[in-house]
Amino acid sequence: MQVNKDGRDWRVGTAADVSWIAGHTSAGLSISTAIPPVFDAYATTYQTDDVTAAAYEQALIAHLIAHTPDQPWWLAYLDTGAHDVVFPDAPRVLLYWNWPYVLVEAGPEQALTWRTGGHIRHPHGALPDLFFPADRSRLVSALWDDTWTCVGGPTLLIHTLERDPVANARQVRPGEDALPPGLTRE
Repeated sequence: MQVNKDGRDWRVGTAADVSWIAGHTSAGLSISTAIPPVFDAYATTYQTDDVTAAAYEQALIAHLIAHTPDQPWWLAYLDTGAHDVVFPDAPRVLLYWNWPYVLVEAGPEQALTWRTGGHIRHPHGALPDLFFPADRSRLVSALWDDTWTCVGGPTLLIHTLERDPVANARQVRPGEDALPPGLTRE
């Protein structure tokens, strides 16, 4: 199936496109609740109060682009009933605890521009709730009830995110609590 936006057709993803995630995460407080334990390194990142949503999201996407060969990205929008899923009539794929996501193959530009109604982490944010390149070399995921974002990928990407104060990332080990310092769970 395809959906149309910006004058072109975009492929809608299926359960097969996220099968490497579905069933490969574990309940709990660690990074592997959001990210399957298949990457070299992991981090959590969130927007601080002194940084705008646009600056934070642009910094995060810029680093991901720099560390990802040119290819399509899968963008997934969690259907909470309260946040923009971009394509409200598109079929859903189920991830984590059978949460419904709209999954569309697009790219980094669309990751920064398609969503206009905000998301769980920021009312003015545009980022999808989950996204990864076609080669699955990294995964970015924010769970329904978290105000931070989890990242899994190459060690160099994680270290680059850590060095950028706007990206505000902290490396975590697979069994470590993913909660960033200074934040609390709802």
